[in-house]
Amino acid sequence: MIDISTVTAVVLAGGEGKRLRAAVPDRQKVMAPISGRPFLTFVLDRLSDAGIGSVVMCTGYRGDEVRAQLGERYDGLSLRYSQEAHPLDTAGALRNALSLISSNPVLVLNGDSYCGADLRTFFLWHMFKRSSLSLMLARVPDTSRYWRVAMDSEGRIRAFSEKGISGRGWISAGIYALSWSLLTTIPEDRPMSLEREMLPAWLPYGIYGWYDKGEFIDIGTPESYADAEKTLRTEICATSSPGGLS
Repeated sequence: MIDISTVTAVVLAGGEGKRLRAAVPDRQKVMAPISGRPFLTFVLDRLSDAGIGSVVMCTGYRGDEVRAQLGERYDGLSLRYSQEAHPLDTAGALRNALSLISSNPVLVLNGDSYCGADLRTFFLWHMFKRSSLSLMLARVPDTSRYWRVAMDSEGRIRAFSEKGISGRGWISAGIYALSWSLLTTIPEDRPMSLEREMLPAWLPYGIYGWYDKGEFIDIGTPESYADAEKTLRTEICATSSPGGLS
């Protein structure tokens, strides 16, 4: 069994966040403040709690701000940066960072969403399942803003539906465990989306969904950003200082 401290985690933190600019016009989306802390630090706290040691930050839009504020270390995590020369979208950013990723499997997280589920348990479940790709799932009351996930009785994902389907359902929580070899199938140096292009293309390899009751939030819109402030207050109260910024 792999030692989770040797696993490389990749955090996608390069999006422009155009919908959020009405509420946060002056900084990178993942650095949006939550009671004085960058939102991204809550994501990094989850990685530190899980025992991860190394993180690759995929940065793009205003990436210099992310690096300037977080530096090379955060709460025991070693941080390295893969800066896009031009926008590559989520999958393209992963492919761009391939030379910095040293583990197999790899843990990937969206930097603009947060899930309170146990990352360590999720990763160990992925290893036990021996799947090429596992997704952490969240059940939300309205899936219209997200890519809806359809699974069979064994938890294998059979389809991803386009955004716009309303009603309660399963969505990706933006956390993935996947084999290094899958990353090599992403076309190089051009924009590619995980959700729109690569996840559907990877379905034949076998994708499984895992669910925990941990809270799921994102900061994609001014409304969800306001909700994040309320939800993460318990996290702030549980810590005496804003992680390990250096």
